[in-house]
Amino acid sequence: MSIIIAICALGGLTLLLAIMLMLANKRLYVYEDPRIDTVEDMLPHANCGACNFPGCRPFAEALISGQVLPGKCTVSTEDGRLAIAQFLGVDPGSEEKRVARLACAGGTNVAQNRAQYQGLASCQAASLVSGGGKGCFWGCLGHGDCEVVCDFDAITMNSHSIPEVNPDKCTACGDCVEVCPKDLFSLQPISSHLWVACKSLEAGEEVLENCDVGCTACGKCAMDAPGELITMVNNLPVINYNLNHQMKDSIQRCPTGAIVWIDEKQGVIKGRESKKIIRKGERKLGQS
Repeated sequence: MSIIIAICALGGLTLLLAIMLMLANKRLYVYEDPRIDTVEDMLPHANCGACNFPGCRPFAEALISGQVLPGKCTVSTEDGRLAIAQFLGVDPGSEEKRVARLACAGGTNVAQNRAQYQGLASCQAASLVSGGGKGCFWGCLGHGDCEVVCDFDAITMNSHSIPEVNPDKCTACGDCVEVCPKDLFSLQPISSHLWVACKSLEAGEEVLENCDVGCTACGKCAMDAPGELITMVNNLPVINYNLNHQMKDSIQRCPTGAIVWIDEKQGVIKGRESKKIIRKGERKLGQS
């Protein structure tokens, strides 16, 4: 008899819990638009954050709610964005592609070290030991933390230990920006061709003691630029990208090539008066 009572009690309790779960499910149910899954499948699944959302699914949710347009995803192809727009019945919209750019060109052939760092091959680790040993305190340490964290193989270290960004692969995820201990990376619109490849706050000939391509704060670029396009701030030229900068005039008289023009096909272009660097090996202490 006790066994029967126990079975009935357990059965009743199970039935009660099942009813409570059914009621809770019905009361707490949150409707999710089935189109979210469809749109998410149409996205590139990079989860890079270039759209300013933490991943492709949150971006898909924002698309469904009408917060953004498909063009916000610069990683997807044009056909992919158009397909999403047609599925949702909205305008594709447009968003200019952004890429990571490095404010330093001081590779081992042009910049020298004041001390030899021995330890973990990491920029973050090296920066904790007297700044990393490089003559220019603001320069790239060249251990490749940015290359390691890039999940899209958009960054490679060249033969002079300077990161090079492949704009076709770069998704503007920002991982390189966060990992660089010298804050040398930033995300820039691909149409911003004028670029200052230096972050040194020193001025004059002292800069050249440590780096052949450092900005000496001569101000020639600011003089040659129209209007207020370029201003000198803390011994560095600052470009106002809100103004028309589609001209190479301001790079022509730069003696070191610290301010450059980035062409989508030709790459980095220096001005006509920039010193030509032909050294292929490492710059030794005392070399100029």
